Amino acid sequence: MTHKIAVLPGDGVGTEIVAEAEKLLGALADRFGLDVEIERGEIGGAAVDATGSPLPEATLALSRGADAVLLGAVGGPKWDNEARERRPETGLLGIRRELALFANLRPAILYPELAGASSLRPELVAGLDIMIVRELTGGIYFGEPRGIETLDSGERRGYNTLEYRESEVERIARRAFEIAARRQGRVCSVDKANVLEVSQLWRETVERVHSEYSGIELSHMYVDNAAMQLVRDPRQFDVVVTGNMFGDILSDCAAMLTGSIGMLPSASLDENGKGLYEPVHGSAPDIAGQGIVNPLATLLSVAMMLRYTLDEAGMADRVEQAVASVIAAGTRTADIAGGGAAVSTAAMGDAVVAALDA
Repeated sequence: MTHKIAVLPGDGVGTEIVAEAEKLLGALADRFGLDVEIERGEIGGAAVDATGSPLPEATLALSRGADAVLLGAVGGPKWDNEARERRPETGLLGIRRELALFANLRPAILYPELAGASSLRPELVAGLDIMIVRELTGGIYFGEPRGIETLDSGERRGYNTLEYRESEVERIARRAFEIAARRQGRVCSVDKANVLEVSQLWRETVERVHSEYSGIELSHMYVDNAAMQLVRDPRQFDVVVTGNMFGDILSDCAAMLTGSIGMLPSASLDENGKGLYEPVHGSAPDIAGQGIVNPLATLLSVAMMLRYTLDEAGMADRVEQAVASVIAAGTRTADIAGGGAAVSTAAMGDAVVAALDA
């Protein structure tokens, strides 16, 4: 079966990390028979420069016709002053919405050899393995009305709308419980139900859905406490499920526990398992073009794509084991080198490809 993959390099370091992902996919095809068909498209600032839109119709059509989408990164200071509809981030939000990618999975796993690179003491993070399940197509990022207006007094007022429907909460809760069933069986739902009515609805709905999953333990935590607990005792968490904005913040907080945001992959899935896969770290324009960006988050995103969308769990295991062996062997890019010897982006990609046979 041929797997069609839309590859969207985007901006900044996106082109560099996507090149390593394509190298990995090529190796899997040559050595292990992975049947993939890759076609590239434009998104973000690069698409604005080429077409005037951060999400061109051609890219959307390509992505809709693909089995999975692999994205590099979007954004950069070059486009900071563009109108909202032309900003690179609008393209990212748009493709999530148009493909109905409601479930964002962000694992935060600490490799033992990188415990010293974590922002916390090694004894607090040893064995860390958290999955953050973030609702991705609702909440304050998509709520209407929104805007900036000038009041009669002449003062300007900005406003956004935070809303969730029961159906939106139900489906992300189900995804979290299903993932927990394959892990340690614990879900912590994060909200702000002591202040926000939308969070009260969130909590009530999660509890109702939980009644269908008798083998799963459910707890609740306010988002401010969850942020504190992530840096106080992160190993208490197994699966964390939360809304769009809270998940955006907490997942980046969890990223630093692992030693580098350059280590973290992500998957954004629809109802049927089709997904968009991208590293968490963004476009990193300050290091773009230098060949020093860590490609491991992107290569691990490929592993997630193999597991969650392409139904190639064996190959996903092989990629994850290759990354683990490269880390164990001491190969490091600058972000995880701790001042020691560092290899280039391409050299790290080569090392993972070489380790596939191990």
